[in-house]
Amino acid sequence: MKHLEPDARTDESWTARFDNWLWKAEHSSGDSRFMRMLWHFLRVLFAVVRDIFYSDITLHAMGLVYTTLLSLIPFLALSFSVLTALGVHNQLEPVLQNFLEPLGDRAPIITENIIRFVDNIKVGVLGFAGMGFLIYTVISLVQKIEIAFNEIWRVSQLRSFGQRFTSYLSAIIIGPVLIASAIGTTGTVVASDFVSGLREFQPFGWLFGAIGRLTPFLMITGLFTFLYMFIPNTKVRFKYAFLGGFVGGAIWQWTSVIFAEFVGGSTRYEAIYSSFVVGILFLWWLYLAWLILLIGAAVSFYAQHAHQITRSRRVIPSATVDERTGLAMVYHVATRFDAGHGGTPISEMESNLSVGPEVIQRMTKKLIKHNVLATTQDNASLIPARSLDKLTMIEILEVLRAAETRMPSSLTRDKPVVEIAELVEHGFEKQLNGQTVADWVRGELDTGAAQPEPGTRASA
Repeated sequence: MKHLEPDARTDESWTARFDNWLWKAEHSSGDSRFMRMLWHFLRVLFAVVRDIFYSDITLHAMGLVYTTLLSLIPFLALSFSVLTALGVHNQLEPVLQNFLEPLGDRAPIITENIIRFVDNIKVGVLGFAGMGFLIYTVISLVQKIEIAFNEIWRVSQLRSFGQRFTSYLSAIIIGPVLIASAIGTTGTVVASDFVSGLREFQPFGWLFGAIGRLTPFLMITGLFTFLYMFIPNTKVRFKYAFLGGFVGGAIWQWTSVIFAEFVGGSTRYEAIYSSFVVGILFLWWLYLAWLILLIGAAVSFYAQHAHQITRSRRVIPSATVDERTGLAMVYHVATRFDAGHGGTPISEMESNLSVGPEVIQRMTKKLIKHNVLATTQDNASLIPARSLDKLTMIEILEVLRAAETRMPSSLTRDKPVVEIAELVEHGFEKQLNGQTVADWVRGELDTGAAQPEPGTRASA
């Protein structure tokens, strides 16, 4: 009797089936809701883990640690000055204490030192130059966060200087006020006689206890959700920003517990680093905090664009996708403008066209460069750069097909290659000769003979 060896092909077929299921373009209509959610979850998990090891997330986290060291004291000085004017400056110190809580018994030492540094900064006597440097240092921190978020969201364009200045400064000033107000309101409600009376009865006592334990997690989740919606220079849907905030908040809570255990057993590091151990632990915690924030942003991005996840992080640009994307952008912008509804927001375009923000940004630059589209004064919306009656369809296609670099002579050397390329170009030129974008968006474009259905070949 022939001895049967373990067949490795069984495992290979199982992994192949799983690979095909995970990387198919979209789940089939026959899949259950659970399988669709599992498909979505596994793709997002794969993409986030891949980015942690093979993208610049860790480098951005390291850079933000350095920027934080430069900006922390100026940021707190500005926040304290605003809160002092409102009489609620004492509310921000517990927030700082809570952030440093994973450092264990070293947290009060670092908090005390930071508060002492802040108290030594007299914002009122800095003068114009000193105040300007203080604001610039703080704004640079938020700008570095935006750069990191934009890279995660595949957005290459930063906000304009005016937008950055007003948005960042309002967030820097209003953010601490909202946090202090929330803490003060919560403390007032919890300390009220009504709530104190309810705590004496079950299940209200257990409920308030659970809320108290969940409050740090809920605050972190809310803060992360706000940052994921506010910072990236693109449109982020609330449910995906909240999902990223929830995952980031959960990782934060677990990491805090693990890091606190690590700090509690790190006495051997004191023998090596002596008094520097406090600063080193602070740097480690800052790095982990920024890394968690960026991981949550990656979860938010991939959850919103799960269908765009591929094996490689960067998708090689496709000429067909770029051309169709450019045509769709011109059509939507021209149709909206022709109907008298003004410009089309770039963020709306990124949300409606499921090709990824990087493709939208690339085609936007190309269409603006060749004077097909233009941006509004706030650089947030697109409008036609010229009259639709003077913008021809042939010109649109020539712009979309134009190479960004000079055509190498080697590509014009072979006559058969040149002939087939010219045949393609002359074909659409003959078909669209004299027709404009206005004809297109108004349904008056003459496309000639009936075209075959998409996905089929024309009969010979």
